[in-house]
Amino acid sequence: MNKKIQLLELGHKDYKETWDYQEKLFKEILDTKVKNRRESAGLETPNYFLLVEHPHVYTLGKSGDMSNLLSSEEELKEKGASFYKINRGGDITYHGPGQIVGYPILDLDNFFTDIHKYLRYLEEMVILTLAEYGIQGSRSEGETGVWLDVGTPFARKICAMGVRASRWVTMHGFAFNVNADLGYFDNIIPCGIRGKAVTSLNVELGQTEVDVNEVQEKLLKHFKALFEAEFIKQKTEV
Repeated sequence: MNKKIQLLELGHKDYKETWDYQEKLFKEILDTKVKNRRESAGLETPNYFLLVEHPHVYTLGKSGDMSNLLSSEEELKEKGASFYKINRGGDITYHGPGQIVGYPILDLDNFFTDIHKYLRYLEEMVILTLAEYGIQGSRSEGETGVWLDVGTPFARKICAMGVRASRWVTMHGFAFNVNADLGYFDNIIPCGIRGKAVTSLNVELGQTEVDVNEVQEKLLKHFKALFEAEFIKQKTEV
């Protein structure tokens, strides 16, 4: 088992460019697993964790409903946003400046082969991070992600999640609103869930801006503990 994870901080990066890079790393892991099975090669499969901030973009999961996009693609372009149909689970979501977006590309054979547990651990990473800011995050039954004030009329989502997995290799991941412009969520029905709001950490804390690097460090700390992993920071050239 290889519990070392190569951490790649991509900075501000185009969504499609990052998606293509994810696919490249995803295929690399799958090809190694196939070679091991065919040739008994005993090769160690790598793990990656991409951290990125995207320009304004909307993505629709493979089971998503186009009716949850409330603006035309032409209107989105006028607002400086792009749109993609992609191969993760879940419905429609938004990515943009002020979010921490994380894409763990892991061989779960190195950790545990349980997608349900994997998603719960991603949620727990965010819940533990929110707790460090005095905010109680929680899960909403049947709705992946992290929420505040679940079970009340004020329920609101602070972190969206959607993943793809094949042969226990994962891609896509989470989008945590830290200093997000919540107005961009008005163009969609986030995650296809009607009647529930979206929020951001800076709004909940009553601050103009939260230190993104500090939040990122807390997320990685909790991820490392939950997955019993070791991060190895890599230089990135996408």
